[in-house]
Amino acid sequence: MSLPLEGRSAVVTGAGRGLGRAEALELARLGAAVVVNDYGQPGREGLGAASAAPAEQVAAEIRAAGGRAVAHTGDVADFAQAQELTGLAIDRFGTLDILVNNAGILRDRMVFSMSEDEWDSVIRVHLKGHFNTTHFAAAHWRERSKAAGGPVYGRIVNTSSEAFLAGSAGQPNYAAAKGGIVGLTTSTALALAKYGVTANVICPRARTRMTEDVFAGFAVPDAGLDPLAPEHVAPLVGYLASPAAGRVNGQLLVVHGGMVAVVERPRVQAKFDSKQGTFSYDELDALLTPHYADRPAGETFAAAEVLGLKRG
Repeated sequence: MSLPLEGRSAVVTGAGRGLGRAEALELARLGAAVVVNDYGQPGREGLGAASAAPAEQVAAEIRAAGGRAVAHTGDVADFAQAQELTGLAIDRFGTLDILVNNAGILRDRMVFSMSEDEWDSVIRVHLKGHFNTTHFAAAHWRERSKAAGGPVYGRIVNTSSEAFLAGSAGQPNYAAAKGGIVGLTTSTALALAKYGVTANVICPRARTRMTEDVFAGFAVPDAGLDPLAPEHVAPLVGYLASPAAGRVNGQLLVVHGGMVAVVERPRVQAKFDSKQGTFSYDELDALLTPHYADRPAGETFAAAEVLGLKRG
């Protein structure tokens, strides 16, 4: 029996460690040839000398298990290097079918303390990095579709975060980038649907270098798979990359520890109409102030409660 991704080629960014590594291994297990991308900097802040070792090690792990893989150590936030990355899949494996964007860094700080560089660097790696690879993959699929005269096979899986859904006080740059990735994904899904390409976005909860502070209070079990292990996330990425998910497009899914939640687009909670041509201050005060009267001061929207998150 053939594997669901047999004959397909995938690019996974940030695949040298953590979530990206687990995702690359899962795609390979399902039959895909994988380009393992990782810039290889030692810290989660995106500082320090780049290294080929993380990407090379994961690629070697895939090959040792009988799969096909090649390492790429470029910076996805660099436009030219992102083009090189997507081109490598085509050159080495003859096709590019799947793009999984996972690369990211952290520069945590409260908004009143954050420097311009801390803001720019996180937006650059997360949001621009997602755009760069998506741009070149999308252009490739569009040209293939034109040549074929119809739809082709293409899958994009992007990585957002519950920091976007529920807020994260010390991560305004990260939360903004992750929110931007959701917007990029839904726009891409609409633009590429006619070419046969789907684009979806996940909010994974997993214990990695990026989240070591967030989950510091959650002990790793003595036996069995950690509920926060990246291996709980990887199967969803494999599914979204597969032919079975052909009707799944423009979706946001939260995933962790044996749970997948499909998140609805925002819905209108309440609606108020002016009794005149336009609202006055007094009319808005009379309508909106009572609506929020029972809400504790400083409380934000209820996404955290909906997803069962602990408010930070």
